[in-house]
Amino acid sequence: MVPDMQLRAVIAPMLIAAVGVFLSIFGIYLVRTKEGATMKDLLHSLSLGTNVSAVLIAGATFGILYLLGIENWVGLSFSVISGLAAGVVIGQATEYYTSHSYKPTQKISEAGLTGSATVIIKGIGTGMMSTCIPVITIGVAIMLSYLCANGFNLEMSAEALSHGLYGIGIAAVGMLSTLGITLATDAYGPIADNAGGNAEMSELGEEVRHRTDALDALGNTTAATGKGFAIGSAALTALALLASYIEEVKIAMERTGDTLTNLSGDIIAAADATIPDFMNFFQVNLMNPRVLVGAFIGAMAAFLFCGLTMEAVGRAAQKMVEEVRRQFREIKGILEGKATPDYDSCVQISTRAAQHEMILPSLLAIAIPIVVGMVLGVAGVLGLLVGGLAAGFTLAIFMANAGGAWDNAKKMVEEGHFGGKGSFAHKATIVGDTVGDPFKDTSGPSLNILIKLMSMVSIVMAGLTVAMS
Repeated sequence: MVPDMQLRAVIAPMLIAAVGVFLSIFGIYLVRTKEGATMKDLLHSLSLGTNVSAVLIAGATFGILYLLGIENWVGLSFSVISGLAAGVVIGQATEYYTSHSYKPTQKISEAGLTGSATVIIKGIGTGMMSTCIPVITIGVAIMLSYLCANGFNLEMSAEALSHGLYGIGIAAVGMLSTLGITLATDAYGPIADNAGGNAEMSELGEEVRHRTDALDALGNTTAATGKGFAIGSAALTALALLASYIEEVKIAMERTGDTLTNLSGDIIAAADATIPDFMNFFQVNLMNPRVLVGAFIGAMAAFLFCGLTMEAVGRAAQKMVEEVRRQFREIKGILEGKATPDYDSCVQISTRAAQHEMILPSLLAIAIPIVVGMVLGVAGVLGLLVGGLAAGFTLAIFMANAGGAWDNAKKMVEEGHFGGKGSFAHKATIVGDTVGDPFKDTSGPSLNILIKLMSMVSIVMAGLTVAMS
């Protein structure tokens, strides 16, 4: 690729993202609803804004790549469309599994009639099944974006691979080009939730609380959709991240003057090697135990990270409960509304826990790629990134959707189904919602950070990995 074309290829995704910002704003203005709208009506209103933005961005992509004179601009435009389509499909799948307008969440609410244990079981099962569509969608998007960008060339030649990787990268840009409206719908969730809390504390009318409950239930679904977009974009760029790591290894070998043997058996400088040459030289294949061990460690890291963050939430909750109980004992008249609770102490517990409890998980996310690189070398790190990405992606989707479904199952009961507020089913779904909060608000979203942090640390420490290999 000539330097001028390389510059255009760098500018193209920036322009697509920039145009996406303005078209997302246009989509926001299309979101309209009527008084007394049902949950499906509210979901349709938000989906209309997102889908129209996606269609407009798809059309704009053809114009941008054509005007830039990008080579194979039609194929690359379809790569972007594959990313956009993947985002829409993930959003629709999340809506189906987390909204109480559909069967999965309704079944969780119904499970509340037989106790909290069945609510937990049903929610976990629903979350696990919800990973199927996003995983298949991302897989199809990766293949389509790769093939569209390189002219449906299945050969692993250096040129076909580089074009295909660019296609995957620009597909991720396509998925995130609607970020203006998807991020707005994600932030909408906690806003609606807090509005409902304010309405309840202000003792506003039942009709006000009914409206805020409907908006809060919608917010749980849109929040899960936003998390799906975020983790989906990380999965979509998996090959691009691996290629970036190999390029850093190549630069590190150039600095030390190391040579390698290419696919033809000739000894060449690192600067002249292609990605297939590197994969062959470092024996990055499934028969290399270093790759397999690295993949196992990467999958374990995702579960370890989730376990640490879940336990952190549990410890903070225990301290909070103990503090609330202490105030009930020592400050007379709280329950009767005659005395003011000590809110500052509770806020302090939450703030300290949020900072202190994340020290160990963050250190592990940094240490694991370094240790694996020193012990297992380049092949082990590539296995680590693949394992961490595969396990982290599916685990994040599972936790986000399960948490959203548990929350909306409780909302459905509160609307009067299966006994309504105060019923046996309501108490059971409250337990499910309590379990679901750290799922969807702590461990699930943090996996996106884990995947990207391990990738970035691996890239930064590529020189040390090469030196120790």
